[in-house]
Amino acid sequence: MTEAVPRLDATSRVVAARDQVSADLDGDAVILNLADGVYYGLDAVGAHVWALMAEPRTVAELRDAVVAAFEVDAATAEHDLLELLRDMAARGLVEVRG
Repeated sequence: MTEAVPRLDATSRVVAARDQVSADLDGDAVILNLADGVYYGLDAVGAHVWALMAEPRTVAELRDAVVAAFEVDAATAEHDLLELLRDMAARGLVEVRG
């Protein structure tokens, strides 16, 4: 991991970092971090979240979208989402804006 991970909670606003390119692969996503040349893969849930982050969104908005689209309760969705976003932020794939 390359960067310090900012504090994240339900009110944090996140957006996909500019220094990357991504592609949809049959519902999954592949992201190339242009800063380090590393590819990352996301499953269907991660790809859904990634697509939503083309525009700044709060963690709560992302959680609610995941709950609406997949069979998961809000607490589990938020926990898993925060874990994913922390990892993505540490790798420079996501910008946290407060």
